[in-house]
Amino acid sequence: MTRRLVRAVAWVCATLLGASVIFFGYAWFRWQPEPPVYGGTANALWARHQWAGDAHTEGEYRALAGTLARGRITDVFFHVGPLTGDGRIPPARYAHAGELLAALRRLAPGVRAQAYVGQVERSGGGPLNLRAAATRANILDTDRALLDTGFAGIHYDIEPVYPGDRDFLDLLTRTRELTRARGRLLSVALEQPGLTDRTEPLFRLVLPRGAAHYPPRPTAAYLTAVADRVDQVAIMTYDSEAPTRALAGWHFAHHTERTLSLIGDRVTVFMGVPTYRSPTPWAEDLPTALRGVRQGVARLRRPPRRPYGVAIYADWTTDDREWAAYRAGWLGEPRRPG
Repeated sequence: MTRRLVRAVAWVCATLLGASVIFFGYAWFRWQPEPPVYGGTANALWARHQWAGDAHTEGEYRALAGTLARGRITDVFFHVGPLTGDGRIPPARYAHAGELLAALRRLAPGVRAQAYVGQVERSGGGPLNLRAAATRANILDTDRALLDTGFAGIHYDIEPVYPGDRDFLDLLTRTRELTRARGRLLSVALEQPGLTDRTEPLFRLVLPRGAAHYPPRPTAAYLTAVADRVDQVAIMTYDSEAPTRALAGWHFAHHTERTLSLIGDRVTVFMGVPTYRSPTPWAEDLPTALRGVRQGVARLRRPPRRPYGVAIYADWTTDDREWAAYRAGWLGEPRRPG
C-alpha cells in the first residue's frame, strides 16, 4: 500500500471518527440535566506579569486578595518570565515580586503564589532549546532564584510538549528534587490529552513531523509520567474551537472525566477554563466551560483522592461580570439580578 493511499485512508478514518464524536457529543451534552454544583477543593488563576514586574499600591493588593478569597482561589500562577532561549529570566523582570509576596502573606495567607515560568520551545517555533542540558541547568538556576524570592512553587508552561519528550520529563524530575528540598510545589500546564492514544500516530502519519506541526496531545502514559513528577497539573482545556455550546460543553466534560480518572488520585488537577474571547466565542465561554467541568465530575464513579478544581485563564481578561459567572457556575453562589 502506497503512502498516499495510507494517508487517504487515515483521513477517512479521522473524518468518520470526528463525525461520530460530534454527533454523540452533541446528543450527550445537549440533553444532560443540570449537574449538581462542584466547587472543587483547589482552584487556580493564571495572573499577568505586571503583578511581579510592576509596583502596586496597598489598595490594589487588598483588592486582589479580596477577589481570591471570594473565588476560593488556592493557587495563583504569577507570570515572571518569559525564559530566554537558554533558560534564564533576568531578576529585573520580576523586580516587585518580593512586595507582592509580602502583601499576599499578610492579606491572603492561604493562597499559594507560584512563579509562572514559560516559553515556546523550538519544536513550536520558539527560542527555548530544551534539548540542551545547559538550558535545563539554567532553568534550574532560575527556579532557585525564584524560590529564594519567596514563591511557594514553580509553575511551568513550556509549549509544545509532545508525548515521549524525555528532556521535559528530566526537567520535571530535577525541578521536583529542588522544590521538595525547599518544601515548595511544582506545577505544570499541559494541553488536554487526545480523544484516544491513537491521536499522535495518526497525526504522525498524515502530517509528518518537520513538514507540519501537529497538536501536542499527551497520551495517557505520558500524562501519568508527568503527574508522577509534579504536585499539580493544570490542563489547558480551552480553545476547543467547538462550533456549538453543546459540543464545547461536551469537550470540557470529556476531558474533565478522562483526566481525573487518569491522574486524579496521583496529583492535584486543575481544569483550565477561559474568560478571554475564544476562537468560537458564541460556543466556548466561561459558563459553558464550567457546566462541562461539572458534568465531567458528575460522571466519575467516585471523587478523586487528590484535590481538584478549575484554573481560570486569565486574571487580565476576567471582569466583574465573569467573576460573578464563575462564582455562580462553579461555587454555586446565587446570581444577583442586573
